Amino acid sequence: MDEHQLIPGPLLDEDGNLSEAGYAFSLVKEYDRTKIKGLISRIKEWDYYYIGNKDYGVALTVADNSYMWMVSITFFDFINKKEITSSPLGFFSFGKLHMPSTSKTGDVIFEKKKFSFSFKHENNGRHIKVWMKKFGPNKVRFETDLFLTETNKDSMVIATPFIKPRHFYYNQKINLLKAKGTVTVGSQTYNLTDSYGVLDWGRGIWTYKNTWYWSSMNSTYNGERIGWNLGYGFGDTSKASENMFFYRDQAYKLKDVKFNIPEKDGKLDYLSQWSITSHSGDVNIIFKPVLDRFSDSNVLLIRSYQHQVFGLFTGNIKIKGEEIHFENVPGFAERVYNRW
Repeated sequence: MDEHQLIPGPLLDEDGNLSEAGYAFSLVKEYDRTKIKGLISRIKEWDYYYIGNKDYGVALTVADNSYMWMVSITFFDFINKKEITSSPLGFFSFGKLHMPSTSKTGDVIFEKKKFSFSFKHENNGRHIKVWMKKFGPNKVRFETDLFLTETNKDSMVIATPFIKPRHFYYNQKINLLKAKGTVTVGSQTYNLTDSYGVLDWGRGIWTYKNTWYWSSMNSTYNGERIGWNLGYGFGDTSKASENMFFYRDQAYKLKDVKFNIPEKDGKLDYLSQWSITSHSGDVNIIFKPVLDRFSDSNVLLIRSYQHQVFGLFTGNIKIKGEEIHFENVPGFAERVYNRW
């Protein structure tokens, strides 16, 4: 792989293809929805936040997939190995959610009678306020009020083309977002202050069938902030991978990785011990699962088959000749198949 670092400029050329493919440490390319030349019904734009620690976590999504919109809340209780999810959706949004063209400015605000999602830029941070009137099978009220502060000047950015013309994915992962605030589920309130989170900011036109692998970890170890974005599985990644390691306020580009998921009786065994390795030997990680958030939604021509597995990571990553060791840091790794 001959990795290419992006230079500033428009994301798309006049034909609606990526002006260049590669990676960056910030959103150097300018995304403009009006410059897209592919089918409007194929445009997908989302903001996904996960914030958590070894005991509890919350995932929040607002997505405008053109032919449908979706919002989602998942609350994770890792102590009792339980999760609760509610994901309302509707049809034919086609950009009506007005997702910002950059993560740097602009707010995501989407409200209905039964829920409200607000992701705002405030006081040099991100103010996340979400409520849902009837959350989960017990129909309890959900509320979260979190303030997220960026702790690293760099992020993972990748511009990935698909083999099909005018199809692309522009993605930013902002790791190590320091959290302050609470999550309330029914009568129980959980404190997520001093937890860490990640923003998955995605814009693009996807092909119909995809499988991806993604792992995100954000924590502290021996007094140092430590995190990563690891993943692969879709598009033409010959110009760059999305693998990046964050340590001591710096970002370090990594190359290939592989998620080694064990099998049992001919099927992937998501709750047994995984490993994540690289051909270069720079990445050597053992993953011990705690909770598998499994979902399989299948509506007409649309299907999303997901195993988002949370647990503890132990291992080593080499950066510039230094081997960084860590033990039992919390995070997640997932395998997702979409027909969308």
